[in-house]
Amino acid sequence: MKKLLAFHLLLITMHCSLHAQNKMIGTVERIDPALDAIIKPGAQAEIIAEGFNWCEGPLWLEKINALIFSDVPENKIYKWTAAKGTELYLMPSGYTDTVIKRKGEMGSNGLTLDNKGRLVLCQDGDRQMAWMNAPLAKPAPNFVHIASKYKGLRFSSPNDAVYNHNGELFFTDPPYGLETQRDDDPKKEIKFNGVYKVKKDGTVILLIDTLPRPNGIAFLPGDKKLIVACSDGRKPNWYVYDVKGDSLTNGKIFYSTVGAPKGVKGAPDGLKVDTKGNVFASGPGGIWIFNKDAKLLGKLHLTEQASNCALSSDEKTLYITNDMYVLRFKMRD
Repeated sequence: MKKLLAFHLLLITMHCSLHAQNKMIGTVERIDPALDAIIKPGAQAEIIAEGFNWCEGPLWLEKINALIFSDVPENKIYKWTAAKGTELYLMPSGYTDTVIKRKGEMGSNGLTLDNKGRLVLCQDGDRQMAWMNAPLAKPAPNFVHIASKYKGLRFSSPNDAVYNHNGELFFTDPPYGLETQRDDDPKKEIKFNGVYKVKKDGTVILLIDTLPRPNGIAFLPGDKKLIVACSDGRKPNWYVYDVKGDSLTNGKIFYSTVGAPKGVKGAPDGLKVDTKGNVFASGPGGIWIFNKDAKLLGKLHLTEQASNCALSSDEKTLYITNDMYVLRFKMRD
């Protein structure tokens, strides 16, 4: 009888586990027929991990067949694999001071790989860009500074980052990692919120100082055009710029969310671009999908706020950080 009961409980546990792994969420709105080549009919997002404070910066690591992502307030990076689910990957991730305690979003935010395959972190708490001096398969909180100041003044809280093919780093610096998240925070040293470039020799160049809340950042194929999201309600837009050496020119709105339905969660935030120039962007109500010419093809509607997304290496799966959830969206076979 005891063996039978134990077996029955095991079946229940397995059923619940499988059910949790297949909890579907969201709906796809098809605005243009071109979306059919990107997202197959019937595709749905799946919750693969949950219970986080505020997750950000998803990054697919093909080398170890895993997704990593930041839980910003918890100062942690987690790893998800299909085999083992969620595991702690790195702690601390963005704030390494063990003496002085502080409030706010302390951890890493955006994550990327440099041209040498090293993990690069936007460290909100330490207010810098840094790379992890440890193998991806054996992470350790050993960080090497890339950039922490502009003209002798500390950054506010680097948020998202991308490399061009020449190995130069581009990143945004809004105030979200400061304790008040305000422009008048007494610890905010740079009075504007900038977009920067770090040259290979370490020189930091200011590219933009006119966006109230620069956030997500990504290149269109070829590195000649750069898209920057602005998550401020005064300018809730994605902007596109021509890249001319060490400057950005011809800035204009790529797409505006002015007039988006009221009551939906989110703002222009993290984004990714595939090799064909399709743009997957966190925005009001979920993920917005554009072609390279800023034509809106469709949306993945979500009830919680989407902060960022990442593509798998074959670009068939989109991973989404969705407030307390992490989603896997198998777009096509």
